[in-house]
Amino acid sequence: MRNGVLHVQQQKTNAKLAIPVHSELQAILDAAPSQHLTYLTTRDGSPFSPTGFGNLFRDWCKEAGLPKGLSAHGLRKACCTRPSEAGCSEKQIAAISGHLSMSEVGRYTKAADQARLARDAMAMFSSTRTSECQTLVQSVKPASNQLKAQDEN
Repeated sequence: MRNGVLHVQQQKTNAKLAIPVHSELQAILDAAPSQHLTYLTTRDGSPFSPTGFGNLFRDWCKEAGLPKGLSAHGLRKACCTRPSEAGCSEKQIAAISGHLSMSEVGRYTKAADQARLARDAMAMFSSTRTSECQTLVQSVKPASNQLKAQDEN
C-alpha cells in the first residue's frame, strides 16, 4: 500500500495492479492491527495459502449459518458485480479485478448489467411516456367542457 493505492501482483496471471483504495476500506485497514505486508494472515502471522484461505472462508460461512456453496471466489464476483451495478464499463472493472479477458468480466457482470440496463431503459421509457401523456391530456378538453361548449352553440 502506497499513497492510498494497493499494489498487487496476481498469482494466477502475474498481472500487476494498482488499485485506489476506497475510503471505507481504508478506514477498516487503518483500524486493524498489522505488522505484515499481508493483510490476511494465519494465527502464526504467515500468509494464507490460496487453499487455506478458501477452506477457512468456507468454515466461516458454515459457522455463520450461510447457505452451502459459498466460497471466497464469491468475493471476486462481488468485486466485479458492484462496479457493474454502478455503471462502470467492463474495462474499468477489469482494471480493478485484473481480468485479462473482457468475456470473463462479462461472465461475472452479465446479471448485474441486465438488471441495470433494464432499470435504465424503463426509467427512460417511463419519463418519455409521462411527458407524452401529459401533452395528450393537456390537448384534450374534459368531456364536461365539451358539453358546455355544445350547449352554448
